[in-house]
Amino acid sequence: MSLTSDDSGWAEQKATALLVLADGTVLEGYGFGATGHAVGEVCFNTAMTGYEEILTDPSYAAQLITFTFPHIGNVGTNDEDIETVNMAATPGARGAILQTAITDPSNYRSNRKLDQWLRARGIIGLSGVDTRALTALIREKGMPNAVIAHEPSGIFDLDALKKDAREWPGIDGMDLVPMVTSAQRFSWDETPWQWDKGYGRQEKTEFHVVAIDYGIKRNILRLLADVGCKVTVVPATTSADDIMALKPDGVFLSNGPGDPAETGKYAVPVIQQMIKNEMPTFGICLGHQMLGLAVGGKTMKMHQGHHGANHPVKDLTTGKVEITSMNHGFAVDSNSLPASAEQTHISLFDGSNAGIQLKDKPVFSVQYHPEASPGPRDSHYLFKRFADLMREHKKRAA
Repeated sequence: MSLTSDDSGWAEQKATALLVLADGTVLEGYGFGATGHAVGEVCFNTAMTGYEEILTDPSYAAQLITFTFPHIGNVGTNDEDIETVNMAATPGARGAILQTAITDPSNYRSNRKLDQWLRARGIIGLSGVDTRALTALIREKGMPNAVIAHEPSGIFDLDALKKDAREWPGIDGMDLVPMVTSAQRFSWDETPWQWDKGYGRQEKTEFHVVAIDYGIKRNILRLLADVGCKVTVVPATTSADDIMALKPDGVFLSNGPGDPAETGKYAVPVIQQMIKNEMPTFGICLGHQMLGLAVGGKTMKMHQGHHGANHPVKDLTTGKVEITSMNHGFAVDSNSLPASAEQTHISLFDGSNAGIQLKDKPVFSVQYHPEASPGPRDSHYLFKRFADLMREHKKRAA
């Protein structure tokens, strides 16, 4: 496929990057960022802003992101908007697929072009693609496995790329958390960003929260710190006994990538012990899915997933609707939940489950990302709700 569209900003030239789908479809474009090739699942993200946060979200491990908004990279990158906590781990997404070329940065916070930033992080970029057509394909056929390849010479071993795309087993059945979790325990005290001040430092605490790191995002930790939590982050495989030895007031189950049923093989027994101990517990994204598994529910692979910053969610406990940020390819099957678990939130796009709480335990979770800011602060109340649960639990235990 040649790219000759005048309105795309491209002159006719030799392709330097490819997206090769598992069914043999080949999309040609122009490479940027890292060179080489990477295999992953292709999804689409509908957010108009926040591409740096998206590309560094560990939940995107083993995925190739198609940005539906055409102008990505035009404000550059900086050192503050990175969401990855474990900088030694996989950086998140394996590839970025754009419609138009990246212009020079035009934001005062920028200190590096997106092209250079991606190259430094080992992420491959492909531009000049009809992202609307690719998005329509995903909506019709689901998220395909694919290889993204960037070679400045334009010379590719197409047969080998097709073979890699065809033979990659896909995310369903994969435990990807070991790629992104922290290797050791650490503390966190950074608070949210403020205009003209930057990030702050926590001055006093009311609670001690142990956050289990399945691929946790920095802004989640900041918002926990903001409601008075001294946060201790522990690796994903930390045992229930080791968590309880830290004497937490609450436990947080983080977001993360991959199939929750696979990660749940070692994570669910720990979560079940927290529930048995009546430990105040709050889960987000993958943490939400594994909480669903821990109480006896089931999870399922979604057709196209939810990825973007414009997802309306209804809080069934208050009747309010919030605009949320989502990033997940699996979901909790609400019909599989036991009577002890109550559905608290639903997606207004497709009615899928977006939150649960236990009726007889101080435990709840949501599928979306309340630490993100599409609303911009529609969902921050959930962190306060967690703090209130811990406060009430401490009073009863006193």
